[in-house]
Amino acid sequence: MLHISATERVFFFPGLFPSMRIKLDLESEESFPEWAFGKHAVQAMIYSHLDSTEYRKLHDSSSFKLFTFSDLYPSGHFKPGTRKSLIISSPDEGFIETLYEKLLPDERLYLGNHSLKVISIKKFRLRPRKAFITGSPIVVNARPGMGKFFTFHHDGSLDYFIRSITENAVKKYSSFTGEYFQLDGPLFTRMVPRVRKDGWVDVYVRVNIRGRYFDVPGSTWKLLEANITPDNRDFYAFTMESGVGILNSLGFGFINPIRPTTG
Repeated sequence: MLHISATERVFFFPGLFPSMRIKLDLESEESFPEWAFGKHAVQAMIYSHLDSTEYRKLHDSSSFKLFTFSDLYPSGHFKPGTRKSLIISSPDEGFIETLYEKLLPDERLYLGNHSLKVISIKKFRLRPRKAFITGSPIVVNARPGMGKFFTFHHDGSLDYFIRSITENAVKKYSSFTGEYFQLDGPLFTRMVPRVRKDGWVDVYVRVNIRGRYFDVPGSTWKLLEANITPDNRDFYAFTMESGVGILNSLGFGFINPIRPTTG
């Protein structure tokens, strides 16, 4: 098991970096497998709701697209009357407010060849805790000569993985704030992965990128602990909402705060 030591103190702060989330409760009226549509379909749905807004050109922007979304949960096939939830997060409060205004109760969201009815829409805020859990796989770029995306099976370097997600998070935060920021240490000080029955940490998700389908490898984690201090609290609030790693706007790297473990 991949594991690094941790500190145990927890901080709770008022006045965090402005950030917000949307939770959609969705219901199907037909049966179909959960793989019937992919993350690109959810991303397309989000962009379509922004078409007539100030965020309409975000899709074509070459800068960081600072939003992400969770996997639909609970997992499993869709059945009539079955409800699933989707959470969309962003450190850009205007983005969330705009999307919230465009999403309508009782509308149908068309995802690929299927549709889901919106049962409820909730807008809310969260404070980052010392511990997090992934709500979608974390993806990072591979080292030169090691393919397109990092895998623990082929590379195996936890140090490289941690360095990559730390540098990426700092770049996104600095880009958004326009200020230089340096994190004192790694993004997470303790990491416990979800290990598959075959012993692998890597999971693969099929996505459509620029009209081509790829199996994107990532990793999911049941515990990610961070050393949050008054000096970095805004950074962690930002990172919680923008996502960890790359391909965040395709629904990768979504994390949720949880109560830290005592062991």
